[in-house]
Amino acid sequence: MGYADLQSDSLAATLDALRRHRGLRGIRQQLHWHDNPAYRFARQPALMNEESWRRGLRAVAERGLLFELQVFTSQMADAARLAGAFGDLTFVLLHAGMLEDRSEQGWAAWREGMRRLADCPNVTVKLSGLGTFIHRCDADAWVPVIRETVAMFGAGRCLFGSNFPIEKLWTGYGSIVDAVAGALDDCTPEQRDAIFYANAVRIYRL
Repeated sequence: MGYADLQSDSLAATLDALRRHRGLRGIRQQLHWHDNPAYRFARQPALMNEESWRRGLRAVAERGLLFELQVFTSQMADAARLAGAFGDLTFVLLHAGMLEDRSEQGWAAWREGMRRLADCPNVTVKLSGLGTFIHRCDADAWVPVIRETVAMFGAGRCLFGSNFPIEKLWTGYGSIVDAVAGALDDCTPEQRDAIFYANAVRIYRL
């Protein structure tokens, strides 16, 4: 994955330079904005709605690249509309939608937003970064997120991600694999293979 500011005047040159690297498959620009400044990375909550930014996203799509989508629950409705407007572009939603609010209201809002994104056939979701807001590998906390995500998107549109080396701050790689595999124990072998291997091969052209 490469980074590019999609509003930059030099975006086309940046993308073309990045494409010289044979391993480039897509672009990530962090869009996630939160009321809590500690969780905030984007310049504004609705950057994806800016026409100048969308022109940049069109340049990404025209070069056959995917876009890794990192948003919070409050941004999911806009993200679903974005995916609908760019039906020819593959979006990979990071960190299973970054559920940071585990209150009853937080879960309800996350589910509603995830369903909107699941309705967009060009959106896949990465089961990654699940320890980001709890700072631990906790199967009890991860299982409902993983199982509900797979139920909404289907095994053919979900893929494993470790989020290493960030997750290394509080857990080990093997623990992450074991926790995700345990959450998928009700899936068929074919579904587990898709999530752990085949979907990544297809989406990232590995």
